[in-house]
Amino acid sequence: MKITLIKTSDPRFERTLRTIIQRRGEVEGKIEGSVQEIIRRVRQEGDRALIRYARIFDGYRLSTSDIEVKPREIDQAMKLVSRDNLRALSFAARRIARFHRRQLERSWNYRDPLGLVLGQRINPLGKVGFYVPGGKASYPSTVLMCAIPAKVAGVKEVVMTSPLRNDTAPTLAAARIAGVDRIFRVGGAQAIAALAFGTETIPRVDKIVGPGNIYVTTAKRLLFGQVGIDSLAGPSEVLLLADSGANPAYVAADMLSQAEHDEMAAALCVTPSLSLGLKVKAALEKQIKETKRKAIATKALERYGAIIVTRGPNEGVDLVNAIAPEHVQIMTRTPEKWARSIRSAGAIFLGPYSPAALGDYMAGPNHVLPTGGSARFFSPLGAYDFVKRTSIIRANKKGLTSLAPWIVHLARLEGLDGHARAVESRMK
Repeated sequence: MKITLIKTSDPRFERTLRTIIQRRGEVEGKIEGSVQEIIRRVRQEGDRALIRYARIFDGYRLSTSDIEVKPREIDQAMKLVSRDNLRALSFAARRIARFHRRQLERSWNYRDPLGLVLGQRINPLGKVGFYVPGGKASYPSTVLMCAIPAKVAGVKEVVMTSPLRNDTAPTLAAARIAGVDRIFRVGGAQAIAALAFGTETIPRVDKIVGPGNIYVTTAKRLLFGQVGIDSLAGPSEVLLLADSGANPAYVAADMLSQAEHDEMAAALCVTPSLSLGLKVKAALEKQIKETKRKAIATKALERYGAIIVTRGPNEGVDLVNAIAPEHVQIMTRTPEKWARSIRSAGAIFLGPYSPAALGDYMAGPNHVLPTGGSARFFSPLGAYDFVKRTSIIRANKKGLTSLAPWIVHLARLEGLDGHARAVESRMK
C-alpha cells in the first residue's frame, strides 16, 4: 500500500488536497442523468418501476407483496440475532434516545410592549422516511441513529427503506428496537423517489433522512423541494489532528476504521511532526495486512488518504476549518485548546480514548454527519430535524394602530399598495 505523505510547503500539496476534497463532485455530474430517469419512472410507474430496478440493480426478483417487510419477518429476525447483540443494540438505543431528548425544542410566546402576542409553535413532522445502505455492509446502527431521534421528536409515522441484501436480521432487529413503523425492501435512487412521491405500496413522506451511496445522495439533491432532506451525505471521512505525543498505532487504526467503509472514503492525518507522520505511515502499512476489508481500505487510502505535515499547529487547525470534515479526532496534549478554534466539523472527538467508532455506535450523539465540506453549513442529524416551526402573531387594534404608519411606509416603499391598504382599512 502506498499512502501519500506530503508537506504543506510542497508545491504539489494544493493539487493533492483538491483531489481529495473534490472526489465526489465529478462523479455526481456523470450519473445525474441516470438518476433523473429513475426518478421519472418511479413517479410515473410506481411499484412497477421499483420491481424492475430491484432486478436490475439489486439482483433479486421482487413482487408487489414483497416490497413491504412483513411483521413475521421481523419476528424471525429477532430470533436470529444473538441475545448479546440484541442487548448491545438496546443499550445503544437507550444512549441515543437520552442524548437526543436534550435537543427537543419547546413552543414559546411573549407579549411585547405594544400588546402583540408573538411566538413560535413546535410541531413534529407527520411522516418521515429514512434510508439505510445495504450494499457493502449491514448497518443496524444507522437504523437506530435515524429512527430514534424521529421518535423522540414525536413523528407519527417513521418508515424505512433499504435494499436489505446482506445479513438483514440485525437491521430488522434494530428497526424493531427503534420503533420503526414500516419497512420497505427497496434501495438506491428509486427508494428516494418512492418516498418523495409515494407509490401504491410506499407512502409519501414529508422528509427523507439518512446516508447512502452517490445515487441515493444525488436523488435527494434532485428531489429537495418536493420533499425535505437532512443533508447530502457523501463517503465517510476522518481527519486526525495529532502532535508529536500522539500514539501512531491509534492514529493508523482510526484512519483504517473510516477507510474500510468505502473506496471513496477519505482518511487524513494532519500533524506538525514529520517524525509522527513517518511512524503513522509505518503503522498503516503494518495494520492494513490484518484488516478484513483490506481491498476497500487499501483503495481508499491510496486514492484519498494522506499524511499531511504542517508548518505548525495553527496551520493544522486552518486546514480543518477549510476542509470541514465529517469526523475530526484531536490527539494532542491539550485537545480542548485545539478544539476551541475548530468551527467546521461534523463531530469532534477529543483525546486518545475518543475514537470515531465511539460516536459511530455508542456515545449517543448522531453518527449521520455532514460530509464533503458541508459541515460549513450542515449539522449532525438530530431531533431538531424532525420538527417544524410555525410563527404565531396576534395583535389587538391598539397594537396594529401603533405599527400601522411604519407598515404603510415600508409597503409603499416596496410598491405594494395592496399591503398598505390592508392595514389602512382597519384604521377607519
